Amino acid sequence: MRPQAGSRLRRAANSKNRSTSRPPTPARAGQRAGELPPGPRPLSPSPGGETPPFNLTAFFVDRHLAEGRANQTAIISEGRAYTYAEIAAFVNQAGNALLRAGIRPGDRVMIVLPDSPFFAAAYFGAIKIGAVAVPTSTALRAADYAYLKSESGASLVVAEEGIPGLDASPAELDAAPTLPTDPAFWLWTSGSTGPPKAAVHCHQDWLTCCEGYARQVLGITTADITFSSAKLFHAYGLGNGLMFPFYAGATTVLDPARPQPRAILHRAHTARPTLFFSVPTHYAAMLHETEAANPYDLSSVRLGVSAAEPLPAEIVRRWRARFGFEVLDGIGSTEVLHIYISNRPGSVRPGSSGVPVPGYEIRITDEDGSPSPPGAIGDLWVRAASNAAHYWNRPELTAARMRDGWFFSGDKYRTDADGYFWYSGRSDDMFRVSGEWVSPIEVESALIEHAAVLEAAVVARPDASGLPRPCAFIALKQPDRAGDDLAAELRQFLKQRLAGYKCPRRVEFLTELPKTATGKLQRYKLR
Repeated sequence: MRPQAGSRLRRAANSKNRSTSRPPTPARAGQRAGELPPGPRPLSPSPGGETPPFNLTAFFVDRHLAEGRANQTAIISEGRAYTYAEIAAFVNQAGNALLRAGIRPGDRVMIVLPDSPFFAAAYFGAIKIGAVAVPTSTALRAADYAYLKSESGASLVVAEEGIPGLDASPAELDAAPTLPTDPAFWLWTSGSTGPPKAAVHCHQDWLTCCEGYARQVLGITTADITFSSAKLFHAYGLGNGLMFPFYAGATTVLDPARPQPRAILHRAHTARPTLFFSVPTHYAAMLHETEAANPYDLSSVRLGVSAAEPLPAEIVRRWRARFGFEVLDGIGSTEVLHIYISNRPGSVRPGSSGVPVPGYEIRITDEDGSPSPPGAIGDLWVRAASNAAHYWNRPELTAARMRDGWFFSGDKYRTDADGYFWYSGRSDDMFRVSGEWVSPIEVESALIEHAAVLEAAVVARPDASGLPRPCAFIALKQPDRAGDDLAAELRQFLKQRLAGYKCPRRVEFLTELPKTATGKLQRYKLR
């Protein structure tokens, strides 16, 4: 946690002498122990046809007190446990402090905090009073923050100094009577193709993700403990580490530390999560970390999840062999909020993104907008109630990518005969060689199968005649092996696995590949 604001929450926890054990929640009649109890249906129209108010915080936080889970552990952070009752009080204090600071409904509140109970309080507190929470990375430069504050028009930035008057604020607060379609929070796109832009999300949006993915795919219950190496400022991490457990009345482990492989493994080893969320970069790094020896016990984990970038099949297989649990790879986006295509427990196809998540319509089209047949690569479109309303201050981009409820993902995909989806790259990453399309992800996945390769990125670069040719950038497990001999070995390795036109003419070695703060590869920086 950050000083000051974080220490206030620690003092509150210490005063009540909470331990990290999780008190059981009694099952209701007809409900299995640990099963998610049926919640209210907040979006059902009233008899008069009007949509009743719905406040995200009231549903995800206050509901647990009303349903008897006040003493259930909501968050474990830095060795301390916080119950749902304590988090609700923190949220109310944060909301009242924001009101005293002059924040009104619709105002943006930029949140620049590490994963912690105080992040949860600031996020839910802003939303509860009808303001708009704008989670933002803690790993940016001063110039980046200046741009994001200006772009968002934020009325207040909540950072390490906290919210003025938080300690003196009351712990009771009524939720603003917001509607399901009122803006509740913005999420910055990762900036993998340029400066970040904000996707505007509404109070209702998380319900689709939580019901379709967390409940129907992961089977989350009140007995689960979640831990995510992806941070809360990112859509994927926000779902994993806060919204999914708070939907189910489960427990989340929040770690303010930077997501380094050894730190992630240590936290998973000590916190004993049942659901483990990470990204391909971290999975690869953790496998590398444990190649010589594996002192980490992850036997508590029943399922792993990966998103943000495709997870190579080789990593899927190696992870299962080393740690003993499946990793469900899937694809999501900031605009759609979370994962909308995913593998399923017991039916993982390594290298595939899986099949559509319940509640999401998926289609693949050709360049003319007609449906693509199985096996043909096309553009991926998604429609769901979780889709962002629009991009902030980007009307032309909104019109181009959000059409009649459908979101143009910018991803190239194909389906197989069984309906599984296979990623072929970004629309702006694909390139032609000798008239044939080359998918960078296909070449990168083949490279990662080589024992020396930690990570790989493939882009098109012009040759002497100006024609595009594949070029591979590689980070090695042992950087001192870089050289012409290994480059030649890798080219020969690929020739045994890929068509000749897909094989890189050039191989360059880098200490590390350029990535966003969320671990997403930035190929455009290599072109």
